[in-house]
Amino acid sequence: MNSLTGEIIEEGLISILLIDDDEEDYLITRDIIEDINHKKFTVDWIDSYEEGIRIMSHKIHDVYLVDYRLGAFTGLDVLQHASEIELERPIILLTGQGDLEIDQLSTVKGASDYLVKNELTPDRLERSMRFSIKQYTNLLKIKQLNQDLEERVAARTDALAMAVQKLEKQIKDNKAKEEQLKKSEEELRKALAKEQEVNELKSRFVSMASHEFRTPLATILSSISLIQKYDKAEYQDRKTKHINRVRSNVHALNSILDDFLSLSKLEEGKISTHMEYVKLREMMADLQEEMNLQTKPGQKIILDYEGDEEYLWMDGHLIRNSLTNLLSNAIKYSAEESIIQMIGRVKDTKISITVKDEGIGVPLEEQIHLFERFFRARNVTHIKGTGLGLSIVKRYVDMLGGEITFHSVPNEGTSFTIHLSKRKPTQ
Repeated sequence: MNSLTGEIIEEGLISILLIDDDEEDYLITRDIIEDINHKKFTVDWIDSYEEGIRIMSHKIHDVYLVDYRLGAFTGLDVLQHASEIELERPIILLTGQGDLEIDQLSTVKGASDYLVKNELTPDRLERSMRFSIKQYTNLLKIKQLNQDLEERVAARTDALAMAVQKLEKQIKDNKAKEEQLKKSEEELRKALAKEQEVNELKSRFVSMASHEFRTPLATILSSISLIQKYDKAEYQDRKTKHINRVRSNVHALNSILDDFLSLSKLEEGKISTHMEYVKLREMMADLQEEMNLQTKPGQKIILDYEGDEEYLWMDGHLIRNSLTNLLSNAIKYSAEESIIQMIGRVKDTKISITVKDEGIGVPLEEQIHLFERFFRARNVTHIKGTGLGLSIVKRYVDMLGGEITFHSVPNEGTSFTIHLSKRKPTQ
């Protein structure tokens, strides 16, 4: 069997391991697989949990079809074992009766799909396996990109290191040019350090993105498959729920990409301030209306603004991006039915904008790291995020000559305040 799934698909050869303790169900599933057109499959059947996980440990199959009920064990136990041995190939759970709660839980645990046996057809099973293998292939591509990037970083670092060594030798051989060569060496060392930092940042992000993309992609594929099943009017509520899951996970993927693009532009010096007259009250009101569409059930964003001046001289784009990031965090880390406040104050020579929530807060001992790149507090590891947002906001505020402060109490809430000085076009 070819080890590359992409080549397996092209050749039409797919190996399946079916773990099911009911021989009659195995025969039915085998017949369904044999009825799939245009594909050639090999099916190995295991009738016990213990033997099934032993065979899985060899990682020799392309797709794993697992009965949810396996004696004293369940499909969730199989998913746990797959995670422990780092088996990333598609696992599709089969069940005798649909259960939305188990469906969602199995997706979170790493299942590619969740199918009801009495609703199984050759087309439905083929589509599920095709989508699952496609997801696995995409993950392989991301890992390959990460490996290629690391190899390029290593090659670039070696080349720069050799240049440094060459300069050091020239310094020893030519005393007359010692000062000039030392200056060149220092500049090259700084360039090497900067190159290493930027490439390490990119490599770290690609590695993180390959992990963060997996769960949203799995959820989207699962929800799309389930939406296709709920084609009757009485299933409208279920269909709406899965549509909302797709929408939420698309927003999560967009957020990851936005963070990376913003950070990349900052590192490359492609972002600069653009001062203009801004109606701050109007901008905050528009942002309140826009972000209220992304809140959790019962959450509400309240605007409180005080200030007489209609126009303020500032960079509206950077301020809006900063507030969007702070409001997104407040929504993400606060519970349903909670209040989020956006407070604007313009008084004398000062401008302050505060975003305050009633969320989970930040552990006191970790608050010192809050604006560091990729930092995520220990109490948010179960919530999607890149750990880049606050570091980007801090960079934006620094570019505007301002300051950002915060106050956070675990399990009570967090507030962030952007402090700016009022400026005039002549300054």
